Amino acid sequence: MNAQPPALPKPSKDSSFYPPYTWQEHWFDHRQLIKRVHFNNNVAIYFDDDVSREKTSWLFGLVDSAWAYTKKEYGSFGNSDTTNRLFAIFHTNKYGGGHPGTYLASRHDFRNVIDLGAGANAWTNQTDWELSATIHEISHIVEGASKGVRESPAFDIWGDSKWAEIYVYDIYNYLGRTDIQKRVLDECMEKTDAYPRANTAWFRNWFFPIYEQYGKVKVLNRFFELLAAHFPKRSGANGISTYARRMTMGEFVHFWSGASGVDLSIRAQMTFGNKDRSGADWWPQFEKAKKDFSGITYKADLTYGTIISKQALLEVSKENENGSNGTEGSSKLTDLDNNTKFLVQGFKPTFFALQIPAAPAVSNAYILTSGNDAPARDPKTWILEGSQDKLNWTVLDRRTKQLFTYRNEIKIFDFINTVAYKYYRLRIMETAGDADMQLSEWILLKK
Repeated sequence: MNAQPPALPKPSKDSSFYPPYTWQEHWFDHRQLIKRVHFNNNVAIYFDDDVSREKTSWLFGLVDSAWAYTKKEYGSFGNSDTTNRLFAIFHTNKYGGGHPGTYLASRHDFRNVIDLGAGANAWTNQTDWELSATIHEISHIVEGASKGVRESPAFDIWGDSKWAEIYVYDIYNYLGRTDIQKRVLDECMEKTDAYPRANTAWFRNWFFPIYEQYGKVKVLNRFFELLAAHFPKRSGANGISTYARRMTMGEFVHFWSGASGVDLSIRAQMTFGNKDRSGADWWPQFEKAKKDFSGITYKADLTYGTIISKQALLEVSKENENGSNGTEGSSKLTDLDNNTKFLVQGFKPTFFALQIPAAPAVSNAYILTSGNDAPARDPKTWILEGSQDKLNWTVLDRRTKQLFTYRNEIKIFDFINTVAYKYYRLRIMETAGDADMQLSEWILLKK
């Protein structure tokens, strides 16, 4: 849909309906006397004197629509016209970047605020940055004041931009801006970050799959609902509640599992590794979180199901030159770590990898994760087979002309099978063109 801003309402007898015409900035290094250029009962927009009054009215509709949608999906951000309104401030030739403020803090006079600045001719061209930066700052109001609780206990985990990326993508979806939404998707899908470990694909392997599979904006809001209902808080001045501390990585996984309704721990392992940003193992944190917040429940994630590969032995027809436990040896195929890979030099179409489960097991799905570089080394054509004796093989799944769009991309392949096989064999017949073959993960699943 192409969301349209609501019509300017009739004036209310309540004086709070009228935001001040001028407002003296008094935060950080901001000392501008800003002037109101647009308002209704949803937003108030202010420019400094250097912002052009021509070709900038597009901001009114963008801010208005984004904020109206945000309140509809995430709930109110205040209990009056004054506190529930968004005050959007724009500067030209100063204060590069932006920052937010919420109605729960005094810095911006207890108002929900986004305050952005850019260079010459800012806000006159509707650039991607101008649109996305504006929406980005609203995302921080959501994480810092949702459900009437101050602070963001997840901020130390996802940092400044990871939550904002999926929020921005969702806003464009609501606005019907498929042009820029596609550009945002392409950019975020390619992006990796250094935390909690190098090459973490936050958007591609965490937020976007959760968003797409478990309710889109509903699952995003559910996370904040669970935080407000379960995470420890303390009361402060004026009765304002603040989250008492930041969450652990294990708690983060537990709360997102609750929001999704499924156990996301394996997805988290593959996306983030098993360490948090400080290097601590988050699995014990996850088990503790399940006990500490036992009111948050969920079922197994059928996207992954049961992982058979955890206790399976692995054989390959050709090993990496440095051995199975080398940096790029075959043991990396089943370590649940997207940052490692198995590399075969001089790949031949007769190559196979063989998994031997601890006991005969039914598998009806598997994961393949592409390597971190060299797309031409990706498998392109393969067959999955099952056997009871390693002599007679039954074809379970056949794939041709497969394409991995991204590096370290997790793909899940389903197939029909009800037989518990003793052996599973992946025969890779063709790469995407290179003489070598690489693969980060091969995980057998039972859904």
